[in-house]
Amino acid sequence: MNPTNTYLAVFVGSKTSPRRAAWDAMPEQERRAKEQEGIAAWHAWANRHKAAIIEMGGPLGKTKKISSGGIEDVSNALGAFTVVRADSHEAAVRMFEKHPHFTIFPGDAIEVMPVLQIPGA
Repeated sequence: MNPTNTYLAVFVGSKTSPRRAAWDAMPEQERRAKEQEGIAAWHAWANRHKAAIIEMGGPLGKTKKISSGGIEDVSNALGAFTVVRADSHEAAVRMFEKHPHFTIFPGDAIEVMPVLQIPGA
């Protein structure tokens, strides 16, 4: 068991998936209505789980990567994040079942992982 009971949820989605292509192809008025539905559902999800949410997080912007080779602009599937507290990894994952990220919005999935203690800390 994770001694901190803290879990990072990362919302992922492909910019080239068929679901994203269908979303982008929607007429603007229909897409805006769907966005409003999704935002309302996301707020309702957050309200249901507010006692467990440590950091609501939010959408992620463009990514820069730094390594020994320097700094570069990169693209990845990361779309947003949230940090929650739960009794187990399974309980943390279950919080995200039927989440609007992939039931309303064109997101692919939510990956949930424990935040481990720093060794030797």
